[in-house]
Amino acid sequence: MILRSPIALALASALLAVPTLSLVSVVPNARSRPPSATRLSAAAKGYRIGARTEGVLINNRYVVEELRKAVPDGVVMSEIDLLRFALAHPDDERAAEEALRGAIRWRQTRGRRIVESARDAVEKATANGGWDNDHVRDAAPHADVINAFITPRAVVTTSTEDGDLVYVIRASQINDREMMDKVTVEQVCDFFLYAKEVHNIVANRRSASTGRMCSVIFANDISGVRKAPDSRFSKALTSSSDQYESLYPSLAGPTMILNLPLILQAFVGLLKPLFPKSVQERLVFKRAPVLASLGELTPLGRDPDVRRKFVREIKGLLPS
Repeated sequence: MILRSPIALALASALLAVPTLSLVSVVPNARSRPPSATRLSAAAKGYRIGARTEGVLINNRYVVEELRKAVPDGVVMSEIDLLRFALAHPDDERAAEEALRGAIRWRQTRGRRIVESARDAVEKATANGGWDNDHVRDAAPHADVINAFITPRAVVTTSTEDGDLVYVIRASQINDREMMDKVTVEQVCDFFLYAKEVHNIVANRRSASTGRMCSVIFANDISGVRKAPDSRFSKALTSSSDQYESLYPSLAGPTMILNLPLILQAFVGLLKPLFPKSVQERLVFKRAPVLASLGELTPLGRDPDVRRKFVREIKGLLPS
């Protein structure tokens, strides 16, 4: 019974891929530094972190061009969008096309407003050459309620020096029970999907502009965990996560469970099989002292020195 709450929170955290509505614009200087790579796969079946976009496209050019034919008029799918579907289904063009058609159906129907809102918000956020996060937060579904609970104190997305996105969440600083008393599971799920769409837009644009495939690294900080998440919140997370790979394939990089309580560190080998197989293959359990030292996550967005120390810590924790 002692282990129940921390394990539940760890499982929920790894499934999050939660909102990235505190996105810090840190654009890598691709001209001055060649892209680096690690041996850790960015997806169960995809590319290595640091892979050159051009090379990955060359290796998958035929399937990408075939997938392009399946995109109906009026639907915006970039070359990198199509590439990610090809990567998710290697040696199976038919499966890649079926997955793409499924995602397009969602984008044309239930997800249409989410997709359009995210696209417009990113355009406004980057209009001045930087990143104005207020546009993204304000355009989120049900932002008038949820933004009071999902704040930069608990959720921040920043970038590594190489350009990968690092999504950081400290779930202990989200009052999920109070939030779920004010919104429905479906509303929270929509909020999360909007956030993932923002991630997708930014990552794909960066992959094209820098020549380096951009991944999303999930850093789930378990610091301060005292109880399991609200069951309604967990349901929203599960629903959102169930759609992640189908709507945004080959985007997720490593999932890092950081600062696990000492009582659970000895049970890492038992914890890993509890996660979905797609997560197990990129799961990392580590201590992150820089992150643990922060009373809240806000400094990651406003203090360049703190952010630099953190992203270097994250890079050092990835398997080489």
